[in-house]
Amino acid sequence: MAIEVRPATSFEDVKILVGPKRPDATVCWCLSYRIPSKQNVSLRGEERAELVRQLVAQDPPPGVVAYDGGEPVGWAAVHPRADTSFARNRRIPHVDDRDAWSVWCLRVRPGHRGRGISHHLLAGAVALARDYGAPVVEGYPVDNGGHKVDLTMAYVGTRRLFEDAGFTKAADTTSVLNGFPRVLMRLELITSRS
Repeated sequence: MAIEVRPATSFEDVKILVGPKRPDATVCWCLSYRIPSKQNVSLRGEERAELVRQLVAQDPPPGVVAYDGGEPVGWAAVHPRADTSFARNRRIPHVDDRDAWSVWCLRVRPGHRGRGISHHLLAGAVALARDYGAPVVEGYPVDNGGHKVDLTMAYVGTRRLFEDAGFTKAADTTSVLNGFPRVLMRLELITSRS
């Protein structure tokens, strides 16, 4: 398996990974944390796809895509926290005022799971943030203590996944997903000066 992770600049590839089967369906498109709640609720069907098409054309792109032999098999959303709902989220604390980037969604297509692709996606998300000068990257995974996480809720990742990528726990949160507490995990990319 030669997994390659690249910036999400192809709308068609992102659509395969996070888009609906029916174009008029109103599904997440990985927008729920990326845009303000009011806008997220108001966007319907193909309006959601159009916004994602615009985001994919922006610099920086909205995330990264994992490819296996050229086939898109995984998605990770990563962007400056200031441009996400985490900038205002009361359940996820701010550790400091640095310009952190957030990783909030890791998705691997059915048929490709259980092969370590999430690890590649997280590494690719960190690389994208580093390429854009991020001083630190954050994630908000569940602290499941090794217990099984429902696949529909596993998109935030697990504490273990983030620890395996070198992240350390920076704070507790008041957010709970699938019955598990979420923790704020951080990876320093640029050491802050005192």
